[in-house]
Amino acid sequence: MRTAARRDALRATAAERGLDAVLVTNLLNVRYLTGFTGSNGALLVRTDGADLFGTDGRYTTQAGTQVPDVELLVGRATVPALAREAVRRGARRLGYESHDLTVDGLHGLERVLDDAAAGGTVPELASVRRAVEAQRAVKDDDEVESLRRACAVADQALAQLAAEGALRPGRTELQVGRELDARMLALGAEAPSFETIVATGANSAIPHHRPDTTVLRDGDLLKLDFGATVDGYHSDMTRTFVLGHAADWQREVYELVAASQAAGRAALAVGADVVAVDAAARDVIVAAGHGEHFTHGLGHGVGLEIHEAPGIGQLGAGSLAAGMAVTVEPGVYLPGHGGVRIEDTLIVTDDAPELLTLTSKELLVL
Repeated sequence: MRTAARRDALRATAAERGLDAVLVTNLLNVRYLTGFTGSNGALLVRTDGADLFGTDGRYTTQAGTQVPDVELLVGRATVPALAREAVRRGARRLGYESHDLTVDGLHGLERVLDDAAAGGTVPELASVRRAVEAQRAVKDDDEVESLRRACAVADQALAQLAAEGALRPGRTELQVGRELDARMLALGAEAPSFETIVATGANSAIPHHRPDTTVLRDGDLLKLDFGATVDGYHSDMTRTFVLGHAADWQREVYELVAASQAAGRAALAVGADVVAVDAAARDVIVAAGHGEHFTHGLGHGVGLEIHEAPGIGQLGAGSLAAGMAVTVEPGVYLPGHGGVRIEDTLIVTDDAPELLTLTSKELLVL
Protein backbone atom coordinates (compact mmCIF):
# COMPACT_ATOMS: atom_id res chain seq x y z
CA MET A 1 0.00 0.00 0.00
CA ARG A 2 1.18 3.51 -0.81
CA THR A 3 0.37 4.70 2.71
CA ALA A 4 2.57 2.03 4.27
CA ALA A 5 5.49 3.14 2.12
CA ARG A 6 4.89 6.75 3.19
CA ARG A 7 4.93 5.74 6.86
CA ASP A 8 8.17 3.85 6.27
CA ALA A 9 9.72 6.99 4.80
CA LEU A 10 8.71 9.01 7.89
CA ARG A 11 10.00 6.16 10.06
CA ALA A 12 13.39 6.42 8.40
CA THR A 13 13.44 10.19 8.99
CA ALA A 14 12.59 9.62 12.64
CA ALA A 15 15.39 7.10 13.03
CA GLU A 16 17.88 9.49 11.42
CA ARG A 17 16.91 12.12 13.98
CA GLY A 18 17.22 9.76 16.92
CA LEU A 19 13.49 9.60 17.62
CA ASP A 20 11.61 6.58 18.91
CA ALA A 21 8.29 7.74 17.47
CA VAL A 22 6.55 10.65 15.77
CA LEU A 23 3.12 11.91 16.80
CA VAL A 24 1.32 13.15 13.66
CA THR A 25 -1.59 15.46 14.44
CA ASN A 26 -2.15 17.41 11.23
CA LEU A 27 -5.24 15.82 9.66
CA LEU A 28 -4.01 16.13 6.07
CA ASN A 29 -0.74 14.49 7.08
CA VAL A 30 -2.70 11.75 8.82
CA ARG A 31 -4.69 11.23 5.63
CA TYR A 32 -1.50 11.11 3.55
CA LEU A 33 0.04 8.49 5.84
CA THR A 34 -3.04 6.34 6.42
CA GLY A 35 -5.84 7.12 3.95
CA PHE A 36 -8.17 8.22 6.77
CA THR A 37 -10.59 10.99 5.73
CA GLY A 38 -12.48 11.60 8.99
CA SER A 39 -12.40 14.78 11.07
CA ASN A 40 -10.67 13.35 14.15
CA GLY A 41 -7.56 11.24 13.91
CA ALA A 42 -3.91 11.15 14.89
CA LEU A 43 -1.08 8.75 14.21
CA LEU A 44 1.87 7.45 16.19
CA VAL A 45 4.62 6.30 13.81
CA ARG A 46 7.16 4.21 15.72
CA THR A 47 10.65 3.40 14.54
CA ASP A 48 10.10 -0.26 15.48
CA GLY A 49 7.21 -0.46 13.00
CA ALA A 50 4.42 -0.92 15.57
CA ASP A 51 2.38 2.12 14.52
CA LEU A 52 -0.84 3.17 16.23
CA PHE A 53 -3.80 5.08 14.80
CA GLY A 54 -6.17 6.92 17.11
CA THR A 55 -9.68 8.22 16.55
CA ASP A 56 -13.01 8.38 18.40
CA GLY A 57 -16.03 6.09 18.38
CA ARG A 58 -17.73 7.86 15.49
CA TYR A 59 -15.06 6.57 13.13
CA THR A 60 -14.47 3.00 14.33
CA THR A 61 -16.00 1.45 11.21
CA GLN A 62 -14.44 3.99 8.85
CA ALA A 63 -11.02 3.51 10.40
CA GLY A 64 -11.34 -0.24 10.05
CA THR A 65 -11.97 0.21 6.33
CA GLN A 66 -9.53 3.00 5.54
CA VAL A 67 -6.71 2.10 7.94
CA PRO A 68 -6.81 -1.70 8.11
CA ASP A 69 -3.05 -2.12 8.45
CA VAL A 70 -2.46 -0.03 11.59
CA GLU A 71 -3.38 -0.92 15.17
CA LEU A 72 -6.45 1.07 16.21
CA LEU A 73 -6.92 2.97 19.47
CA VAL A 74 -10.43 4.34 20.00
CA GLY A 75 -11.02 7.13 22.51
CA ARG A 76 -12.36 10.64 22.64
CA ALA A 77 -9.10 12.37 23.64
CA THR A 78 -7.12 11.01 20.68
CA VAL A 79 -3.80 12.84 21.01
CA PRO A 80 -3.43 12.35 24.80
CA ALA A 81 -4.28 8.67 24.39
CA LEU A 82 -1.55 8.19 21.77
CA ALA A 83 0.93 10.14 23.90
CA ARG A 84 0.23 7.87 26.88
CA GLU A 85 0.74 4.83 24.66
CA ALA A 86 4.05 6.25 23.45
CA VAL A 87 5.23 6.40 27.07
CA ARG A 88 3.84 2.96 27.91
CA ARG A 89 5.65 1.47 24.91
CA GLY A 90 8.99 2.93 25.91
CA ALA A 91 9.48 6.05 23.79
CA ARG A 92 12.39 8.16 25.05
CA ARG A 93 12.36 10.80 22.32
CA LEU A 94 9.03 11.71 20.77
CA GLY A 95 8.72 13.82 17.62
CA TYR A 96 5.75 16.13 17.16
CA GLU A 97 4.44 18.57 14.55
CA SER A 98 5.27 21.93 16.08
CA HIS A 99 3.54 23.82 13.25
CA ASP A 100 0.26 22.06 14.04
CA LEU A 101 0.11 22.15 17.84
CA THR A 102 -0.91 25.36 19.58
CA VAL A 103 1.05 26.58 22.59
CA ASP A 104 -1.74 25.29 24.83
CA GLY A 105 -1.72 22.00 22.94
CA LEU A 106 2.02 21.60 23.48
CA HIS A 107 1.71 22.36 27.19
CA GLY A 108 -1.11 19.85 27.41
CA LEU A 109 1.01 17.23 25.68
CA GLU A 110 3.85 17.88 28.12
CA ARG A 111 1.47 17.38 31.06
CA VAL A 112 0.14 14.12 29.59
CA LEU A 113 3.66 12.76 29.13
CA ASP A 114 4.64 13.79 32.65
CA ASP A 115 1.56 12.12 34.15
CA ALA A 116 1.98 8.99 32.04
CA ALA A 117 5.61 8.63 33.11
CA ALA A 118 4.41 8.53 36.75
CA GLY A 119 7.72 9.68 38.17
CA GLY A 120 9.78 7.76 35.65
CA THR A 121 11.61 9.10 32.62
CA VAL A 122 9.54 11.61 30.73
CA PRO A 123 10.10 11.39 26.96
CA GLU A 124 11.95 14.30 25.39
CA LEU A 125 9.86 16.18 22.84
CA ALA A 126 11.51 17.16 19.55
CA SER A 127 9.90 19.02 16.68
CA VAL A 128 9.95 17.25 13.33
CA ARG A 129 8.89 20.58 11.79
CA ARG A 130 7.32 19.88 8.40
CA ALA A 131 8.79 16.45 7.77
CA VAL A 132 5.57 15.02 6.36
CA GLU A 133 4.97 18.08 4.19
CA ALA A 134 8.47 17.58 2.77
CA GLN A 135 7.45 14.05 1.77
CA ARG A 136 4.17 15.29 0.34
CA ALA A 137 5.99 17.71 -1.97
CA VAL A 138 7.01 14.79 -4.19
CA LYS A 139 3.97 12.97 -5.54
CA ASP A 140 3.77 9.24 -6.19
CA ASP A 141 1.97 7.70 -9.16
CA ASP A 142 -1.40 7.50 -7.41
CA GLU A 143 -1.24 11.15 -6.43
CA VAL A 144 -0.30 12.24 -9.94
CA GLU A 145 -3.23 10.30 -11.34
CA SER A 146 -5.60 12.02 -8.89
CA LEU A 147 -4.19 15.38 -9.96
CA ARG A 148 -4.68 14.48 -13.63
CA ARG A 149 -8.33 13.68 -12.94
CA ALA A 150 -8.85 16.88 -10.97
CA CYS A 151 -7.37 18.95 -13.79
CA ALA A 152 -9.47 17.12 -16.38
CA VAL A 153 -12.66 17.95 -14.48
CA ALA A 154 -11.74 21.65 -14.44
CA ASP A 155 -10.84 21.60 -18.13
CA GLN A 156 -14.16 19.96 -19.04
CA ALA A 157 -16.23 22.32 -16.90
CA LEU A 158 -14.73 25.40 -18.52
CA ALA A 159 -15.08 23.92 -22.00
CA GLN A 160 -18.78 23.27 -21.40
CA LEU A 161 -19.43 26.80 -20.16
CA ALA A 162 -17.60 28.37 -23.09
CA ALA A 163 -19.33 26.13 -25.65
CA GLU A 164 -22.77 26.99 -24.26
CA GLY A 165 -22.17 30.73 -24.30
CA ALA A 166 -22.28 31.09 -20.51
CA LEU A 167 -19.31 33.48 -20.54
CA ARG A 168 -21.10 36.41 -22.12
CA PRO A 169 -21.92 40.05 -21.48
CA GLY A 170 -24.92 40.64 -19.28
CA ARG A 171 -24.15 37.94 -16.74
CA THR A 172 -22.62 38.67 -13.34
CA GLU A 173 -19.36 37.35 -11.91
CA LEU A 174 -21.34 35.49 -9.24
CA GLN A 175 -23.52 33.75 -11.83
CA VAL A 176 -20.51 32.58 -13.81
CA GLY A 177 -18.66 31.40 -10.69
CA ARG A 178 -21.60 29.44 -9.33
CA GLU A 179 -22.25 27.78 -12.66
CA LEU A 180 -18.59 26.84 -13.04
CA ASP A 181 -18.61 25.31 -9.53
CA ALA A 182 -21.81 23.39 -10.33
CA ARG A 183 -20.31 21.99 -13.53
CA MET A 184 -17.22 20.76 -11.72
CA LEU A 185 -19.40 19.01 -9.14
CA ALA A 186 -21.55 17.45 -11.87
CA LEU A 187 -18.39 16.15 -13.56
CA GLY A 188 -17.23 14.35 -10.42
CA ALA A 189 -15.42 16.89 -8.27
CA GLU A 190 -15.81 16.52 -4.52
CA ALA A 191 -15.66 20.30 -4.20
CA PRO A 192 -14.08 23.31 -5.85
CA SER A 193 -10.40 23.56 -4.93
CA PHE A 194 -10.96 27.03 -3.44
CA GLU A 195 -13.37 29.94 -3.82
CA THR A 196 -13.59 30.34 -7.58
CA ILE A 197 -12.28 33.69 -8.84
CA VAL A 198 -14.30 35.39 -11.56
CA ALA A 199 -13.06 38.90 -12.28
CA THR A 200 -14.19 41.09 -15.15
CA GLY A 201 -13.18 44.53 -16.37
CA ALA A 202 -11.21 46.53 -13.82
CA ASN A 203 -11.73 43.72 -11.28
CA SER A 204 -9.39 41.52 -13.31
CA ALA A 205 -6.53 43.74 -12.10
CA ILE A 206 -7.17 42.47 -8.55
CA PRO A 207 -5.18 39.21 -8.27
CA HIS A 208 -7.61 37.52 -5.83
CA HIS A 209 -10.84 39.36 -6.49
CA ARG A 210 -13.92 37.75 -4.96
CA PRO A 211 -16.76 37.52 -7.48
CA ASP A 212 -19.62 39.93 -6.92
CA THR A 213 -22.57 41.38 -8.84
CA THR A 214 -20.35 43.14 -11.38
CA VAL A 215 -21.82 42.59 -14.85
CA LEU A 216 -19.68 41.25 -17.71
CA ARG A 217 -19.48 43.80 -20.52
CA ASP A 218 -18.37 43.84 -24.14
CA GLY A 219 -14.67 44.68 -24.35
CA ASP A 220 -13.87 43.46 -20.82
CA LEU A 221 -11.09 41.14 -19.81
CA LEU A 222 -12.53 38.12 -17.99
CA LYS A 223 -10.21 36.24 -15.62
CA LEU A 224 -11.19 32.82 -14.23
CA ASP A 225 -9.04 31.17 -11.54
CA PHE A 226 -10.51 27.88 -10.35
CA GLY A 227 -9.94 24.20 -9.72
CA ALA A 228 -11.56 20.90 -8.83
CA THR A 229 -10.88 18.54 -5.93
CA VAL A 230 -10.74 14.82 -6.74
CA ASP A 231 -9.68 12.14 -4.23
CA GLY A 232 -8.68 15.03 -1.96
CA TYR A 233 -6.25 16.45 -4.55
CA HIS A 234 -6.63 19.96 -5.96
CA SER A 235 -6.21 21.34 -9.45
CA ASP A 236 -5.46 25.00 -10.14
CA MET A 237 -5.85 26.85 -13.43
CA THR A 238 -6.31 30.43 -14.60
CA ARG A 239 -7.45 31.53 -18.03
CA THR A 240 -8.12 35.08 -19.18
CA PHE A 241 -10.48 35.91 -22.04
CA VAL A 242 -11.74 39.05 -23.78
CA LEU A 243 -15.44 39.59 -24.30
CA GLY A 244 -16.64 40.84 -27.68
CA HIS A 245 -13.51 42.44 -29.06
CA ALA A 246 -9.92 42.88 -27.87
CA ALA A 247 -8.17 46.23 -27.69
CA ASP A 248 -4.54 46.48 -28.72
CA TRP A 249 -3.36 47.00 -25.12
CA GLN A 250 -5.21 43.87 -24.03
CA ARG A 251 -3.54 41.79 -26.71
CA GLU A 252 -0.13 43.23 -25.81
CA VAL A 253 -0.51 42.44 -22.11
CA TYR A 254 -1.84 38.98 -22.89
CA GLU A 255 1.07 38.18 -25.22
CA LEU A 256 3.53 39.40 -22.58
CA VAL A 257 2.04 37.19 -19.86
CA ALA A 258 1.90 34.24 -22.26
CA ALA A 259 5.62 34.68 -23.04
CA SER A 260 6.42 34.91 -19.33
CA GLN A 261 4.38 31.81 -18.57
CA ALA A 262 6.11 29.86 -21.34
CA ALA A 263 9.50 30.86 -19.92
CA GLY A 264 8.44 29.74 -16.45
CA ARG A 265 7.22 26.38 -17.72
CA ALA A 266 10.45 25.86 -19.64
CA ALA A 267 12.48 26.53 -16.48
CA LEU A 268 10.83 23.66 -14.57
CA ALA A 269 13.57 21.08 -14.33
CA VAL A 270 14.91 18.66 -11.75
CA GLY A 271 17.42 20.53 -9.61
CA ALA A 272 16.28 24.00 -10.70
CA ASP A 273 16.37 26.59 -7.91
CA VAL A 274 12.86 27.90 -7.23
CA VAL A 275 14.12 31.51 -7.17
CA ALA A 276 15.71 31.01 -10.59
CA VAL A 277 12.47 29.56 -11.96
CA ASP A 278 10.60 32.63 -10.74
CA ALA A 279 13.25 34.87 -12.30
CA ALA A 280 12.98 33.15 -15.68
CA ALA A 281 9.35 34.23 -15.96
CA ARG A 282 9.62 37.51 -14.06
CA ASP A 283 12.51 38.82 -16.15
CA VAL A 284 10.31 38.71 -19.25
CA ILE A 285 7.77 41.01 -17.60
CA VAL A 286 10.41 43.27 -16.06
CA ALA A 287 12.11 43.72 -19.44
CA ALA A 288 8.80 44.94 -20.86
CA GLY A 289 8.54 47.60 -18.14
CA HIS A 290 5.80 45.90 -16.13
CA GLY A 291 7.80 44.51 -13.21
CA GLU A 292 5.77 46.51 -10.68
CA HIS A 293 2.58 45.02 -12.11
CA PHE A 294 3.60 41.40 -11.34
CA THR A 295 2.87 41.42 -7.63
CA HIS A 296 3.08 37.80 -6.47
CA GLY A 297 5.24 34.70 -6.72
CA LEU A 298 5.32 32.63 -9.88
CA GLY A 299 3.74 29.54 -8.39
CA HIS A 300 3.38 26.98 -5.64
CA GLY A 301 3.06 23.31 -4.96
CA VAL A 302 -0.40 21.75 -5.14
CA GLY A 303 -1.80 18.49 -3.80
CA LEU A 304 -3.84 17.72 -0.71
CA GLU A 305 -3.67 21.49 -0.14
CA ILE A 306 -4.16 24.12 -2.79
CA HIS A 307 -0.99 25.87 -1.61
CA GLU A 308 1.81 23.62 -0.39
CA ALA A 309 5.54 23.16 -0.85
CA PRO A 310 7.44 24.18 -2.85
CA GLY A 311 6.90 27.91 -3.08
CA ILE A 312 8.21 29.33 -6.36
CA GLY A 313 8.99 32.99 -5.86
CA GLN A 314 11.61 35.59 -5.07
CA LEU A 315 11.54 34.57 -1.40
CA GLY A 316 11.42 30.83 -2.07
CA ALA A 317 14.00 28.32 -0.96
CA GLY A 318 15.17 24.99 -2.28
CA SER A 319 15.11 23.27 -5.65
CA LEU A 320 12.70 21.22 -7.70
CA ALA A 321 12.59 17.43 -7.68
CA ALA A 322 11.00 14.91 -10.01
CA GLY A 323 7.40 14.28 -8.98
CA MET A 324 6.69 17.75 -7.64
CA ALA A 325 3.31 19.19 -8.70
CA VAL A 326 3.54 22.94 -9.16
CA THR A 327 1.73 25.86 -10.72
CA VAL A 328 3.19 28.48 -13.05
CA GLU A 329 1.02 31.61 -12.94
CA PRO A 330 2.54 34.96 -13.88
CA GLY A 331 0.28 37.97 -14.16
CA VAL A 332 0.26 41.62 -15.12
CA TYR A 333 -2.29 43.78 -13.28
CA LEU A 334 -3.03 47.36 -14.36
CA PRO A 335 -5.14 49.00 -11.62
CA GLY A 336 -8.32 50.55 -12.93
CA HIS A 337 -7.94 48.93 -16.35
CA GLY A 338 -7.61 45.17 -16.11
CA GLY A 339 -5.24 42.28 -15.64
CA VAL A 340 -4.16 39.02 -17.20
CA ARG A 341 -3.02 35.85 -15.46
CA ILE A 342 -2.30 32.52 -17.14
CA GLU A 343 -1.83 29.50 -14.88
CA ASP A 344 -1.18 25.80 -15.36
CA THR A 345 -0.63 22.86 -13.06
CA LEU A 346 2.36 20.73 -14.07
CA ILE A 347 4.42 17.78 -12.83
CA VAL A 348 8.20 18.13 -12.76
CA THR A 349 9.81 15.15 -14.47
CA ASP A 350 13.29 14.07 -15.50
CA ASP A 351 12.33 15.21 -19.00
CA ALA A 352 9.97 18.04 -19.94
CA PRO A 353 7.33 18.88 -17.32
CA GLU A 354 3.97 17.14 -17.75
CA LEU A 355 1.18 19.65 -18.38
CA LEU A 356 -2.03 18.67 -16.56
CA THR A 357 -4.29 21.65 -17.36
CA LEU A 358 -4.93 21.30 -21.07
CA THR A 359 -7.28 24.20 -21.88
CA SER A 360 -5.84 26.30 -24.70
CA LYS A 361 -3.75 29.33 -23.73
CA GLU A 362 -4.41 31.14 -27.00
CA LEU A 363 -6.21 34.44 -26.43
CA LEU A 364 -9.89 33.67 -26.89
CA VAL A 365 -12.30 36.46 -27.75
CA LEU A 366 -15.75 35.30 -26.71
